[in-house]
Amino acid sequence: MEGPVISDDHLEGYARILADVCATGRRLTREELESLRSQGERAAEEGHGLRGLVRQYLSATREIWPGLPRTGTDRLLAAIEYAVDAFAEGHERAQRLAVRQEEAARREFIDDLLYGRSDLGRLAERAERFGLLLARAHAVAVAQGDRLVDDTDPVTRRVEGALLARFGQRRILLTTKGGRLVCIAPGDQDEILAFFAKQAHAATEGGRVAIGQAHPGPRGVVRSYEQALNALDMAARLDLDDPVLRAGELLVYPVLTRDREAMADLVRGTLGPLRGARGGAQPLIDTLTAYFDSGCVAAEAARRLNLSVRALTYRLDRIRKLTGADPSEPMHRYALQTAVIGARLLGWPAKEL
Repeated sequence: MEGPVISDDHLEGYARILADVCATGRRLTREELESLRSQGERAAEEGHGLRGLVRQYLSATREIWPGLPRTGTDRLLAAIEYAVDAFAEGHERAQRLAVRQEEAARREFIDDLLYGRSDLGRLAERAERFGLLLARAHAVAVAQGDRLVDDTDPVTRRVEGALLARFGQRRILLTTKGGRLVCIAPGDQDEILAFFAKQAHAATEGGRVAIGQAHPGPRGVVRSYEQALNALDMAARLDLDDPVLRAGELLVYPVLTRDREAMADLVRGTLGPLRGARGGAQPLIDTLTAYFDSGCVAAEAARRLNLSVRALTYRLDRIRKLTGADPSEPMHRYALQTAVIGARLLGWPAKEL
């Protein structure tokens, strides 16, 4: 049982209030109610639970009762109700404030962590409060669905519940940023982020998840987070179908676009002639994309495009005549495929380069 937290002075004041109410029939004054609320706030700040506090109030009431006037029982019960209600209101008010302050501190920490702000030493100290040890390597996974989510969204709660049920109190931080789900986990525990990806994909009803590489230290979290975001961006621009993307498997794309001007030159020089085709360049670029994605198997590429093999072959021959490069020839294939990837990343031909 919790020890006493209501001071003798306060109980004496409480007794005077009840006695006066019984004698006069008045209601509790605004000052009396605010005093009770303040007492409830102080009790909450000291860490005392409301259930035990209410029990103490009722116990104090039982001790006071014999000395009260024998008239006005209804008024007395009403006064007790108002007094306990005011005390509980103050307690709950302090609890809500504490929750808001904790949420604000958590959000500030997450912003500083994911954006690489704040002093690193101070950031590491704050991280322990939220379950992370930044001295070790961490990896970050980011899930994006059709709609934005926040920390109170049912999707977030569902994924969080699944993670807690599976991994308990391991050092995992689940949060949201920019409407996306974000999970930070130790870099040597890949099973956590793999499980997160599965749960987030289901909870977002088919959303896409990207997992950054593991990197050490506070800056490593930022780097892994940025890798995951870049992977999501790449997947959207390349129209990748994979529900789970690993940044380490997509590193070739940032390399290809590091020199944007050189890539633009390659796209214009290699694929520019396709603009002269009937219907423009886009259908032929889609043909090359399906052809390369299917391992240069014409039948599979035709199936993906809902074409006959004969129609696909005609398109490939048209590409060869316009560009001078044969997609079936290994020497030409690499340049064509690189140019197609570049076109998709740069948004060509919809955007001028």
